[in-house]
Amino acid sequence: MHSTMECLTEWMTRQRWYAGKGRLPQLVEVSRVEWSAEDADARIHVLLMRDTANNPPSLYHVPIVLRRTIPRGAGPSFIGRDENGDYLFDGAHDPAYTRALLERLSVHRSDLTSRVHAGEQSNTSIIFDAGTEAPLVAKIFRLVHAGENPDVVLQTALTSAGNRSVPRMLGSLSATWVDPHGSDTHSLEPSTGHIAFAQEFMPGVRDGWPLALEAAAAGEPFAADAEALGRVTAEVHTALAAFMPTREPTLGDIVGFVAGWHQRLAVAITDVPQLRELRPAIEAVYDAAREAPWPALQRIHGDYHLGQVLRRPNGPWLLVDFEGEPLRPLTERARVDSPLRDVAGMLRSFDYAVGSLRNTATPSSATAPASTPATTPAATAPSVAGAGAGSRSMSPQDWAREARAAFLDGYIAVSGTDLRAHRTLLDAFELDKAVYEAMYEARNRPTWLPIPLTAVAYLVSPDRAAKR
Repeated sequence: MHSTMECLTEWMTRQRWYAGKGRLPQLVEVSRVEWSAEDADARIHVLLMRDTANNPPSLYHVPIVLRRTIPRGAGPSFIGRDENGDYLFDGAHDPAYTRALLERLSVHRSDLTSRVHAGEQSNTSIIFDAGTEAPLVAKIFRLVHAGENPDVVLQTALTSAGNRSVPRMLGSLSATWVDPHGSDTHSLEPSTGHIAFAQEFMPGVRDGWPLALEAAAAGEPFAADAEALGRVTAEVHTALAAFMPTREPTLGDIVGFVAGWHQRLAVAITDVPQLRELRPAIEAVYDAAREAPWPALQRIHGDYHLGQVLRRPNGPWLLVDFEGEPLRPLTERARVDSPLRDVAGMLRSFDYAVGSLRNTATPSSATAPASTPATTPAATAPSVAGAGAGSRSMSPQDWAREARAAFLDGYIAVSGTDLRAHRTLLDAFELDKAVYEAMYEARNRPTWLPIPLTAVAYLVSPDRAAKR
Protein backbone atom coordinates (compact mmCIF):
# COMPACT_ATOMS: atom_id res chain seq x y z
CA MET A 1 0.00 0.00 0.00
CA HIS A 2 1.11 3.56 -0.69
CA SER A 3 0.01 7.04 0.23
CA THR A 4 -2.59 8.76 -1.93
CA MET A 5 0.15 11.02 -3.28
CA GLU A 6 2.34 8.06 -4.30
CA CYS A 7 -0.59 6.36 -6.02
CA LEU A 8 -1.47 9.50 -7.97
CA THR A 9 2.14 10.22 -8.91
CA GLU A 10 2.60 6.92 -10.70
CA TRP A 11 -0.92 6.90 -12.18
CA MET A 12 -0.76 10.42 -13.63
CA THR A 13 2.28 9.63 -15.75
CA ARG A 14 0.08 7.19 -17.72
CA GLN A 15 -2.73 9.68 -18.39
CA ARG A 16 -2.95 11.37 -21.78
CA TRP A 17 -3.85 14.69 -20.15
CA TYR A 18 -0.66 14.78 -18.04
CA ALA A 19 1.49 17.52 -19.59
CA GLY A 20 4.86 16.51 -18.11
CA LYS A 21 5.61 13.60 -20.42
CA GLY A 22 8.80 11.72 -19.67
CA ARG A 23 9.15 12.70 -16.02
CA LEU A 24 7.55 12.09 -12.64
CA PRO A 25 5.33 14.83 -11.24
CA GLN A 26 6.14 16.40 -7.90
CA LEU A 27 2.65 16.77 -6.50
CA VAL A 28 1.46 19.05 -3.75
CA GLU A 29 -2.15 18.92 -2.62
CA VAL A 30 -3.72 22.36 -2.97
CA SER A 31 -7.37 21.54 -2.28
CA ARG A 32 -9.48 18.54 -1.31
CA VAL A 33 -13.29 18.74 -1.28
CA GLU A 34 -15.45 15.77 -0.33
CA TRP A 35 -18.72 15.30 -2.19
CA SER A 36 -21.61 13.23 -0.90
CA ALA A 37 -22.36 10.00 -2.77
CA GLU A 38 -25.48 7.87 -3.01
CA ASP A 39 -23.34 4.72 -3.02
CA ALA A 40 -22.62 3.78 0.60
CA ASP A 41 -19.28 2.19 -0.38
CA ALA A 42 -18.05 5.31 -2.19
CA ARG A 43 -16.40 8.49 -0.94
CA ILE A 44 -15.77 11.20 -3.53
CA HIS A 45 -12.73 13.46 -3.15
CA VAL A 46 -12.19 16.26 -5.66
CA LEU A 47 -8.50 17.16 -5.60
CA LEU A 48 -6.54 20.07 -7.00
CA MET A 49 -2.88 19.05 -7.27
CA ARG A 50 0.02 21.34 -8.08
CA ASP A 51 2.85 19.75 -10.06
CA THR A 52 5.89 21.73 -8.98
CA ALA A 53 8.17 19.78 -11.34
CA ASN A 54 6.69 21.72 -14.24
CA ASN A 55 7.77 25.27 -15.05
CA PRO A 56 5.51 27.10 -14.46
CA PRO A 57 3.86 24.70 -12.00
CA SER A 58 0.70 23.09 -13.41
CA LEU A 59 -2.51 22.78 -11.44
CA TYR A 60 -4.45 19.54 -12.08
CA HIS A 61 -8.06 18.69 -11.32
CA VAL A 62 -8.20 15.06 -10.15
CA PRO A 63 -11.55 13.69 -8.90
CA ILE A 64 -11.15 10.27 -7.24
CA VAL A 65 -13.48 7.76 -5.62
CA LEU A 66 -12.34 5.83 -2.54
CA ARG A 67 -13.90 2.40 -1.96
CA ARG A 68 -13.40 -0.47 0.49
CA THR A 69 -14.04 -3.01 -2.27
CA ILE A 70 -13.30 -3.28 -5.99
CA PRO A 71 -16.53 -3.24 -8.03
CA ARG A 72 -16.87 -5.64 -10.93
CA GLY A 73 -15.41 -4.14 -14.11
CA ALA A 74 -13.61 -1.30 -12.30
CA GLY A 75 -10.10 -2.51 -13.13
CA PRO A 76 -9.32 -0.01 -15.93
CA SER A 77 -10.08 2.95 -13.63
CA PHE A 78 -8.06 1.62 -10.69
CA ILE A 79 -5.40 4.03 -9.39
CA GLY A 80 -3.98 2.18 -6.39
CA ARG A 81 -4.52 1.30 -2.74
CA ASP A 82 -3.65 3.88 -0.10
CA GLU A 83 -2.21 3.56 3.38
CA ASN A 84 -5.71 3.29 4.88
CA GLY A 85 -6.60 0.27 2.78
CA ASP A 86 -8.95 2.22 0.49
CA TYR A 87 -9.01 1.43 -3.20
CA LEU A 88 -8.71 4.57 -5.32
CA PHE A 89 -10.46 4.98 -8.69
CA ASP A 90 -10.50 7.64 -11.38
CA GLY A 91 -13.75 9.53 -10.77
CA ALA A 92 -14.47 10.02 -14.46
CA HIS A 93 -15.01 6.25 -14.79
CA ASP A 94 -16.89 5.76 -11.53
CA PRO A 95 -20.70 6.12 -11.45
CA ALA A 96 -20.63 7.54 -7.93
CA TYR A 97 -18.68 10.56 -9.16
CA THR A 98 -20.39 11.00 -12.53
CA ARG A 99 -23.83 11.07 -10.90
CA ALA A 100 -22.68 13.57 -8.28
CA LEU A 101 -21.11 15.70 -11.02
CA LEU A 102 -24.40 16.02 -12.91
CA GLU A 103 -26.16 16.97 -9.71
CA ARG A 104 -23.67 19.76 -9.02
CA LEU A 105 -24.01 20.93 -12.62
CA SER A 106 -27.80 21.15 -12.00
CA VAL A 107 -28.40 18.79 -14.88
CA HIS A 108 -31.27 16.34 -14.33
CA ARG A 109 -31.37 13.03 -16.13
CA SER A 110 -33.09 9.70 -15.42
CA ASP A 111 -30.60 7.35 -17.10
CA LEU A 112 -27.22 8.09 -15.50
CA THR A 113 -25.24 5.46 -17.42
CA SER A 114 -22.05 7.06 -18.73
CA ARG A 115 -18.88 6.37 -20.68
CA VAL A 116 -15.60 8.24 -21.10
CA HIS A 117 -14.75 9.53 -24.55
CA ALA A 118 -11.46 8.07 -25.76
CA GLY A 119 -8.72 10.06 -27.45
CA GLU A 120 -8.74 13.39 -25.61
CA GLN A 121 -5.53 14.86 -24.27
CA SER A 122 -5.99 17.96 -22.14
CA ASN A 123 -9.49 17.20 -20.76
CA THR A 124 -11.82 14.30 -20.02
CA SER A 125 -15.33 14.06 -21.50
CA ILE A 126 -18.01 11.89 -19.88
CA ILE A 127 -20.86 11.01 -22.24
CA PHE A 128 -24.41 10.23 -21.11
CA ASP A 129 -26.25 8.82 -24.12
CA ALA A 130 -28.07 5.72 -22.88
CA GLY A 131 -31.85 5.57 -22.88
CA THR A 132 -34.27 7.82 -24.75
CA GLU A 133 -33.34 11.18 -23.25
CA ALA A 134 -31.35 13.79 -25.18
CA PRO A 135 -27.66 12.86 -24.87
CA LEU A 136 -25.23 15.15 -23.08
CA VAL A 137 -21.53 15.34 -22.31
CA ALA A 138 -19.84 16.58 -19.13
CA LYS A 139 -16.32 17.87 -19.72
CA ILE A 140 -13.74 17.88 -16.91
CA PHE A 141 -10.91 20.37 -17.21
CA ARG A 142 -7.74 18.59 -16.11
CA LEU A 143 -5.45 21.64 -16.26
CA VAL A 144 -7.08 24.33 -14.13
CA HIS A 145 -6.41 28.07 -14.12
CA ALA A 146 -7.68 30.94 -12.03
CA GLY A 147 -10.35 32.82 -13.95
CA GLU A 148 -13.16 32.00 -16.35
CA ASN A 149 -12.35 29.34 -18.94
CA PRO A 150 -13.11 30.53 -22.51
CA ASP A 151 -14.65 27.14 -23.35
CA VAL A 152 -17.40 27.90 -20.83
CA VAL A 153 -17.68 31.65 -21.37
CA LEU A 154 -17.82 31.69 -25.16
CA GLN A 155 -20.12 28.71 -25.62
CA THR A 156 -22.45 30.06 -22.92
CA ALA A 157 -22.60 33.39 -24.75
CA LEU A 158 -23.30 31.66 -28.07
CA THR A 159 -26.00 29.49 -26.48
CA SER A 160 -27.62 32.59 -24.97
CA ALA A 161 -27.51 34.22 -28.40
CA GLY A 162 -29.39 31.27 -29.89
CA ASN A 163 -26.49 30.25 -32.11
CA ARG A 164 -26.88 26.62 -33.20
CA SER A 165 -23.37 26.21 -34.59
CA VAL A 166 -22.11 25.15 -31.16
CA PRO A 167 -23.50 22.51 -28.78
CA ARG A 168 -25.98 24.01 -26.31
CA MET A 169 -24.49 24.72 -22.86
CA LEU A 170 -26.31 23.13 -19.92
CA GLY A 171 -24.30 24.15 -16.85
CA SER A 172 -20.83 24.77 -15.42
CA LEU A 173 -18.93 24.21 -12.19
CA SER A 174 -16.17 26.24 -10.52
CA ALA A 175 -13.78 25.62 -7.64
CA THR A 176 -12.10 27.99 -5.20
CA TRP A 177 -8.66 27.37 -3.72
CA VAL A 178 -5.76 29.00 -1.91
CA ASP A 179 -2.38 27.92 -3.26
CA PRO A 180 0.85 28.90 -1.49
CA HIS A 181 2.85 26.60 -3.81
CA GLY A 182 2.73 28.66 -6.98
CA SER A 183 -0.76 29.99 -7.54
CA ASP A 184 -1.70 31.88 -10.69
CA THR A 185 -1.98 35.06 -8.64
CA HIS A 186 1.23 34.40 -6.63
CA SER A 187 -0.57 35.32 -3.42
CA LEU A 188 -2.52 33.74 -0.59
CA GLU A 189 -5.74 35.29 -1.87
CA PRO A 190 -8.40 32.75 -2.91
CA SER A 191 -8.54 31.88 -6.60
CA THR A 192 -11.58 30.65 -8.52
CA GLY A 193 -11.70 28.82 -11.84
CA HIS A 194 -13.87 26.53 -13.90
CA ILE A 195 -13.34 22.79 -13.42
CA ALA A 196 -16.20 21.29 -15.47
CA PHE A 197 -19.22 22.01 -17.65
CA ALA A 198 -22.02 20.13 -19.42
CA GLN A 199 -23.45 20.58 -22.91
CA GLU A 200 -25.60 18.71 -25.37
CA PHE A 201 -23.93 15.76 -27.08
CA MET A 202 -24.35 15.35 -30.83
CA PRO A 203 -24.47 11.67 -31.84
CA GLY A 204 -23.35 10.62 -35.29
CA VAL A 205 -21.10 13.63 -35.90
CA ARG A 206 -17.77 13.24 -37.68
CA ASP A 207 -14.52 15.05 -36.93
CA GLY A 208 -13.46 17.44 -39.70
CA TRP A 209 -9.86 16.20 -39.72
CA PRO A 210 -10.49 12.61 -40.90
CA LEU A 211 -13.21 13.86 -43.25
CA ALA A 212 -10.74 16.16 -44.96
CA LEU A 213 -8.01 13.51 -45.00
CA GLU A 214 -10.29 10.98 -46.63
CA ALA A 215 -11.32 13.44 -49.32
CA ALA A 216 -7.76 14.58 -49.99
CA ALA A 217 -6.46 11.00 -50.15
CA ALA A 218 -9.18 10.07 -52.64
CA GLY A 219 -8.73 13.23 -54.71
CA GLU A 220 -12.34 14.18 -54.05
CA PRO A 221 -13.31 17.87 -53.94
CA PHE A 222 -13.87 19.32 -50.48
CA ALA A 223 -14.84 22.79 -51.65
CA ALA A 224 -18.54 22.54 -50.81
CA ASP A 225 -17.74 21.45 -47.23
CA ALA A 226 -15.06 24.13 -46.92
CA GLU A 227 -17.40 26.86 -48.18
CA ALA A 228 -20.06 25.82 -45.66
CA LEU A 229 -17.43 25.80 -42.92
CA GLY A 230 -16.36 29.31 -43.89
CA ARG A 231 -19.95 30.48 -43.55
CA VAL A 232 -20.36 28.88 -40.13
CA THR A 233 -17.06 30.35 -38.95
CA ALA A 234 -18.20 33.83 -39.95
CA GLU A 235 -21.58 33.29 -38.25
CA VAL A 236 -19.87 32.38 -34.98
CA HIS A 237 -17.46 35.32 -35.22
CA THR A 238 -20.40 37.65 -35.87
CA ALA A 239 -22.31 36.29 -32.88
CA LEU A 240 -19.29 36.60 -30.59
CA ALA A 241 -18.76 40.18 -31.74
CA ALA A 242 -22.41 40.98 -30.97
CA PHE A 243 -22.50 39.48 -27.49
CA MET A 244 -18.91 39.82 -26.26
CA PRO A 245 -16.54 42.82 -26.01
CA THR A 246 -14.94 44.21 -29.17
CA ARG A 247 -12.72 47.19 -29.86
CA GLU A 248 -10.56 48.71 -32.53
CA PRO A 249 -6.90 47.71 -32.18
CA THR A 250 -4.61 50.33 -30.69
CA LEU A 251 -1.03 50.90 -31.79
CA GLY A 252 -0.02 49.11 -28.59
CA ASP A 253 -2.12 46.09 -29.58
CA ILE A 254 -0.55 45.92 -33.02
CA VAL A 255 2.97 46.33 -31.69
CA GLY A 256 2.25 43.54 -29.20
CA PHE A 257 1.14 41.14 -31.93
CA VAL A 258 4.17 41.89 -34.09
CA ALA A 259 6.57 41.63 -31.18
CA GLY A 260 5.12 38.22 -30.33
CA TRP A 261 5.74 37.04 -33.89
CA HIS A 262 9.35 38.24 -33.79
CA GLN A 263 9.90 36.58 -30.43
CA ARG A 264 8.53 33.23 -31.64
CA LEU A 265 10.78 33.42 -34.69
CA ALA A 266 13.84 34.05 -32.54
CA VAL A 267 13.06 30.98 -30.44
CA ALA A 268 12.28 28.83 -33.50
CA ILE A 269 15.60 29.58 -35.19
CA THR A 270 17.36 27.79 -32.33
CA ASP A 271 15.56 24.55 -33.25
CA VAL A 272 15.31 25.16 -36.99
CA PRO A 273 18.55 26.65 -38.37
CA GLN A 274 17.01 26.61 -41.88
CA LEU A 275 14.90 29.58 -40.83
CA ARG A 276 17.96 31.75 -40.24
CA GLU A 277 18.53 32.64 -43.88
CA LEU A 278 14.81 33.42 -44.28
CA ARG A 279 14.68 35.60 -41.20
CA PRO A 280 14.97 38.98 -42.98
CA ALA A 281 12.17 38.08 -45.38
CA ILE A 282 9.99 36.73 -42.57
CA GLU A 283 10.50 39.86 -40.49
CA ALA A 284 9.66 42.00 -43.53
CA VAL A 285 6.24 40.31 -43.71
CA TYR A 286 5.69 40.90 -40.01
CA ASP A 287 6.68 44.56 -40.27
CA ALA A 288 4.43 45.09 -43.31
CA ALA A 289 1.51 43.73 -41.28
CA ARG A 290 2.15 46.40 -38.67
CA GLU A 291 1.32 49.07 -41.26
CA ALA A 292 -1.61 47.18 -42.80
CA PRO A 293 -5.29 47.80 -41.94
CA TRP A 294 -6.47 45.71 -38.98
CA PRO A 295 -10.05 44.58 -38.36
CA ALA A 296 -11.64 45.06 -34.94
CA LEU A 297 -10.43 42.80 -32.14
CA GLN A 298 -12.96 40.43 -30.56
CA ARG A 299 -13.25 37.09 -28.79
CA ILE A 300 -12.40 34.19 -31.11
CA HIS A 301 -12.03 30.42 -31.01
CA GLY A 302 -8.28 30.72 -30.56
CA ASP A 303 -7.19 27.21 -31.56
CA TYR A 304 -9.05 26.72 -34.80
CA HIS A 305 -8.42 23.84 -37.19
CA LEU A 306 -10.18 20.84 -38.70
CA GLY A 307 -9.88 18.87 -35.48
CA GLN A 308 -12.07 21.48 -33.74
CA VAL A 309 -15.10 21.14 -36.02
CA LEU A 310 -17.69 18.40 -36.35
CA ARG A 311 -20.06 17.69 -39.21
CA ARG A 312 -23.55 16.57 -38.29
CA PRO A 313 -25.18 13.65 -40.13
CA ASN A 314 -27.47 16.08 -41.97
CA GLY A 315 -24.56 18.22 -43.12
CA PRO A 316 -24.15 21.39 -40.99
CA TRP A 317 -20.90 22.04 -39.16
CA LEU A 318 -20.45 22.47 -35.41
CA LEU A 319 -17.58 24.33 -33.71
CA VAL A 320 -16.26 22.87 -30.44
CA ASP A 321 -13.44 23.31 -27.91
CA PHE A 322 -13.28 27.08 -27.41
CA GLU A 323 -10.65 26.71 -24.69
CA GLY A 324 -7.91 28.17 -26.89
CA GLU A 325 -4.36 26.85 -26.74
CA PRO A 326 -4.46 25.00 -23.38
CA LEU A 327 -0.82 25.66 -22.49
CA ARG A 328 -1.10 29.43 -22.95
CA PRO A 329 -1.88 31.46 -19.80
CA LEU A 330 -5.61 31.91 -19.27
CA THR A 331 -5.21 35.68 -19.17
CA GLU A 332 -3.96 35.57 -22.78
CA ARG A 333 -6.73 33.24 -23.93
CA ALA A 334 -9.41 35.46 -22.38
CA ARG A 335 -8.37 38.59 -24.30
CA VAL A 336 -9.87 39.97 -27.47
CA ASP A 337 -7.91 38.82 -30.50
CA SER A 338 -7.97 39.11 -34.26
CA PRO A 339 -10.54 36.95 -36.10
CA LEU A 340 -7.86 36.49 -38.76
CA ARG A 341 -6.06 34.17 -36.35
CA ASP A 342 -8.94 31.70 -36.65
CA VAL A 343 -9.15 32.15 -40.42
CA ALA A 344 -5.43 31.51 -40.81
CA GLY A 345 -5.61 28.43 -38.59
CA MET A 346 -8.29 26.80 -40.73
CA LEU A 347 -6.61 27.69 -44.01
CA ARG A 348 -3.45 26.04 -42.83
CA SER A 349 -5.36 23.00 -41.60
CA PHE A 350 -6.54 22.25 -45.15
CA ASP A 351 -2.93 22.31 -46.30
CA TYR A 352 -1.73 20.19 -43.41
CA ALA A 353 -4.22 17.50 -44.47
CA VAL A 354 -2.49 17.41 -47.86
CA GLY A 355 0.98 17.51 -46.35
CA SER A 356 0.20 14.64 -44.00
CA LEU A 357 -0.54 12.36 -46.95
CA ARG A 358 3.11 12.58 -47.92
CA ASN A 359 4.39 11.83 -44.42
CA THR A 360 2.41 8.86 -43.14
CA ALA A 361 1.02 5.66 -44.53
CA THR A 362 -2.04 6.03 -42.28
CA PRO A 363 -3.07 9.68 -42.66
CA SER A 364 -6.35 9.21 -40.81
CA SER A 365 -4.36 8.79 -37.59
CA ALA A 366 -2.11 11.78 -38.17
CA THR A 367 -2.60 15.10 -36.48
CA ALA A 368 -1.28 18.58 -36.97
CA PRO A 369 1.09 20.02 -34.38
CA ALA A 370 -0.73 20.48 -31.10
CA SER A 371 -2.84 23.63 -31.27
CA THR A 372 -2.04 24.59 -34.86
CA PRO A 373 -2.25 23.09 -38.37
CA ALA A 374 0.03 24.01 -41.30
CA THR A 375 0.36 25.30 -44.88
CA THR A 376 1.91 24.55 -48.29
CA PRO A 377 2.45 26.68 -51.40
CA ALA A 378 -0.69 25.25 -53.00
CA ALA A 379 -2.70 26.85 -50.24
CA THR A 380 -1.87 30.35 -51.33
CA ALA A 381 -2.79 30.02 -54.99
CA PRO A 382 -5.74 31.98 -56.45
CA SER A 383 -9.32 30.75 -56.37
CA VAL A 384 -10.33 28.11 -58.93
CA ALA A 385 -13.47 28.82 -60.94
CA GLY A 386 -16.21 26.29 -60.37
CA ALA A 387 -14.59 24.81 -57.28
CA GLY A 388 -16.46 21.82 -55.99
CA ALA A 389 -18.51 21.28 -59.13
CA GLY A 390 -18.93 17.64 -59.98
CA SER A 391 -16.88 14.67 -58.83
CA ARG A 392 -13.34 14.33 -60.15
CA SER A 393 -9.93 13.17 -59.08
CA MET A 394 -7.77 16.07 -57.93
CA SER A 395 -4.10 16.56 -57.26
CA PRO A 396 -3.18 17.38 -53.65
CA GLN A 397 -2.26 20.93 -54.68
CA ASP A 398 -5.57 21.50 -56.42
CA TRP A 399 -7.43 20.00 -53.46
CA ALA A 400 -5.82 22.40 -51.00
CA ARG A 401 -6.21 25.38 -53.32
CA GLU A 402 -9.92 24.78 -53.84
CA ALA A 403 -10.66 24.08 -50.18
CA ARG A 404 -8.90 27.26 -49.07
CA ALA A 405 -10.53 29.41 -51.73
CA ALA A 406 -13.97 28.01 -50.92
CA PHE A 407 -13.51 28.57 -47.18
CA LEU A 408 -12.58 32.20 -47.79
CA ASP A 409 -15.52 32.64 -50.16
CA GLY A 410 -17.92 31.33 -47.53
CA TYR A 411 -16.43 33.50 -44.80
CA ILE A 412 -16.56 36.65 -46.93
CA ALA A 413 -20.15 35.98 -48.03
CA VAL A 414 -21.46 35.87 -44.46
CA SER A 415 -19.13 38.27 -42.64
CA GLY A 416 -19.20 41.00 -45.27
CA THR A 417 -15.49 41.46 -44.59
CA ASP A 418 -13.37 41.42 -47.72
CA LEU A 419 -10.43 39.35 -46.53
CA ARG A 420 -8.53 40.34 -49.65
CA ALA A 421 -8.16 43.79 -48.08
CA HIS A 422 -6.35 42.10 -45.20
CA ARG A 423 -4.17 39.78 -47.29
CA THR A 424 -0.93 41.18 -45.85
CA LEU A 425 -2.14 40.67 -42.30
CA LEU A 426 -3.56 37.21 -43.01
CA ASP A 427 -0.24 36.16 -44.51
CA ALA A 428 1.52 37.33 -41.34
CA PHE A 429 -0.77 35.21 -39.14
CA GLU A 430 -0.18 32.20 -41.39
CA LEU A 431 3.54 32.77 -41.40
CA ASP A 432 3.64 32.95 -37.61
CA LYS A 433 1.84 29.60 -37.44
CA ALA A 434 4.20 28.05 -39.98
CA VAL A 435 7.18 29.20 -37.91
CA TYR A 436 5.63 27.59 -34.84
CA GLU A 437 5.00 24.39 -36.81
CA ALA A 438 8.59 24.26 -37.97
CA MET A 439 9.72 24.45 -34.36
CA TYR A 440 7.22 21.77 -33.34
CA GLU A 441 8.18 19.39 -36.16
CA ALA A 442 11.91 19.84 -35.54
CA ARG A 443 11.36 18.81 -31.92
CA ASN A 444 8.84 16.02 -32.44
CA ARG A 445 8.57 14.82 -36.06
CA PRO A 446 11.66 15.80 -38.05
CA THR A 447 10.46 14.00 -41.19
CA TRP A 448 7.49 16.39 -41.28
CA LEU A 449 9.65 19.51 -41.13
CA PRO A 450 9.54 20.12 -44.93
CA ILE A 451 5.80 20.88 -44.69
CA PRO A 452 6.09 24.12 -42.69
CA LEU A 453 9.48 25.03 -44.18
CA THR A 454 8.04 24.93 -47.68
CA ALA A 455 5.16 27.06 -46.49
CA VAL A 456 7.46 29.65 -44.92
CA ALA A 457 9.54 29.85 -48.11
CA TYR A 458 6.46 30.47 -50.24
CA LEU A 459 4.85 33.00 -47.91
CA VAL A 460 8.00 35.18 -48.06
CA SER A 461 8.62 34.66 -51.79
CA PRO A 462 8.37 37.39 -54.45
CA ASP A 463 5.53 35.43 -56.10
CA ARG A 464 3.44 35.63 -52.94
CA ALA A 465 4.38 39.25 -52.32
CA ALA A 466 3.09 40.17 -55.79
CA LYS A 467 -0.39 38.94 -54.79
CA ARG A 468 -0.69 41.19 -51.73
